[in-house]
Amino acid sequence: EEELPDVPQLIEEYLDEVHLTSADIKRVLQGDDILDQDNPGMKDENEQTDLGPQNMTDTMADYSDIPLDELLERMRQVMENQKHKHQGGSHWVGQYGNSPYGNGGLAKDGIRVGGKGGGKMARKVMADPNFYPVDKNAILKDDNIDAALAALKGIREETAQIELDIPETIRNGLKEGGIFLPVQREKTEQKVRVLLLVDNGGWSMTPYVKQVRKLFSKMKTRYAHDLKIHYFHNTIYGGAYEDAARFKFLKLSQILGYEDQHSVFILGDAAMSPWELDEESVSDWHKMAEKFKRIAWLNPMPVAAWNHTYTTKVIGSIIDMFPLTPKGIEDAILEMNRKLKLK
Repeated sequence: EEELPDVPQLIEEYLDEVHLTSADIKRVLQGDDILDQDNPGMKDENEQTDLGPQNMTDTMADYSDIPLDELLERMRQVMENQKHKHQGGSHWVGQYGNSPYGNGGLAKDGIRVGGKGGGKMARKVMADPNFYPVDKNAILKDDNIDAALAALKGIREETAQIELDIPETIRNGLKEGGIFLPVQREKTEQKVRVLLLVDNGGWSMTPYVKQVRKLFSKMKTRYAHDLKIHYFHNTIYGGAYEDAARFKFLKLSQILGYEDQHSVFILGDAAMSPWELDEESVSDWHKMAEKFKRIAWLNPMPVAAWNHTYTTKVIGSIIDMFPLTPKGIEDAILEMNRKLKLK
């Protein structure tokens, strides 16, 4: 007898996927733009009036690119200064509005504090018995992969394009008596390009390869065609492979031809016989680090063991190395974003 589908569960998954709400959302603001202009240490001097649910706006804020730890830390700072009940707005812990913390508002991937769900937008629910904290310092596995996923969503990427500013061109032309000179402006778009290099050559790496591929496969809708996965064994020698079986070789010159905006993650224990990491291979890693400024090595071995292996120390001196844990991945993302700001 064919088993009938769990209809309520399918409905819940559908709501989670499309983030349906009772509000008529007409505009979406980027959460990082809101937080960049917000001071989490602002003093709470005036109590806001009761705005009520009828005054909910049609504007939603999207905080999905903000690491969960960052939101939690900002919420802690806000709560230290909060003295009154607040409704509406984008700063305080309260109701309605598009603040990343509170309930009843329009904040995608924020933190729901109290109240009832319904919008299916919250990333974390405070005081919810269904939420169980994970050890972010534990090696990547099934029960903490979502925490790593939240950190991975924090990758920021910016590309600038020049486009014609038509309204400004018209305004200036009218002022100049009909002489219309094109006015250009810089349009900044967010694009995420990721290159994942995986050491899948030895049996010891097998469980980690599976988890990392699972982690990045969960992000495939975000990366779309901008996620490339290549493979190597222990270290690279003039290139890497396009397939997991390591038959289709891709020259290093082709990899270095990728856009330098790629965020590069390398998975491997970096431990091998010293003779395997020859001068050519060391030179290849230097070329990778010079081309891709946002590059990180994710190592599944305990941090305490890194200095006991010569090859691990050599590679770690070329490429920033982080543990293969949710916290390590988050630290790698924060470092990549820091380098983006320094550009």
